[in-house]
Amino acid sequence: MTLPGRLFCLLASIPLTLLFGIMPIRLLALDLDGTLLNSRGQVSERNRNALEQARERGVRVAIVTGRRFRDARPTALDLGLDVPVIAHNGALTKHARTLETVAVLPLPLTAARHSLEVGRAAGADALLSDDHEGLGVLVYDHLSGDNHAARLYINWARRIHGENGPEVIRQVASLERFLDHEPVHFAFAGGCAKMKALENVLLEELGTTVKIFSTTHQNKDFTLLDIVHPEASKGLGVAAAAAELDVLREEVMAVGDNLNDLEMLHYAGTGVVMENAEASLHKIEGLYATRTNDEDGVALAIERFILQPMETDYLSIN
Repeated sequence: MTLPGRLFCLLASIPLTLLFGIMPIRLLALDLDGTLLNSRGQVSERNRNALEQARERGVRVAIVTGRRFRDARPTALDLGLDVPVIAHNGALTKHARTLETVAVLPLPLTAARHSLEVGRAAGADALLSDDHEGLGVLVYDHLSGDNHAARLYINWARRIHGENGPEVIRQVASLERFLDHEPVHFAFAGGCAKMKALENVLLEELGTTVKIFSTTHQNKDFTLLDIVHPEASKGLGVAAAAAELDVLREEVMAVGDNLNDLEMLHYAGTGVVMENAEASLHKIEGLYATRTNDEDGVALAIERFILQPMETDYLSIN
């Protein structure tokens, strides 16, 4: 064989990602709502097929969500994922199949009680996530008659768990009396304007004793404020998973659509924002943009960066 022929064979045996100095993706971190799941709460066939092809290439897939573990677990089981679910905005990391807890950062009791006190003073309805050792339970005591957003959230939680609904959601006489231990996290749900005002008050009153994540859906006038341990975040959760899997930061791709995804997107070597994401995320330099969650945006990102990394760009960069 001639020298050029031998050189061609040598180059052909080297993965393009290494040949051109691009680190291959080894860990894929995916948000659920507004990202992997379409507007009907389903994983599309194209997204499912792309995930299967990525896993066949050795890519590990992690669900990283603001959802409670119990609400995220069905999707992890359906997809057969073996990487622990990073739930509650990074406050709880847990295996979907075995329920083994990998890491938990419960909300300190003093901060939890203070959060409840501030929320009550603002007329907000509180939701408490409890039971990090098991599947998890959502606890509340009452909902205001005009708080359609909170009722929508609770009805959604009941619906996705079907006949297990009574085990998933528990109404108590008083959260103040119930709160004698550290919960996983606190949340307040309501209309966007009211929750934005509450977020400002919580930040002023609680300071650095907690971390607050806002998930907003303007088209539904719905905002969920999650109050977690000050060290919890999706970014730290993904970093811990990467370290456990011996994956470099440059080998991580994260895809998200909301403000609680920001730290995860910044951490990943490749951060991808959905077209339906919060407008402010599209203004951040260095992040890629893909199609909406109803247009298989996750599949397009997987095809671009994992399955066909040297092909013509499907995506734009902000």
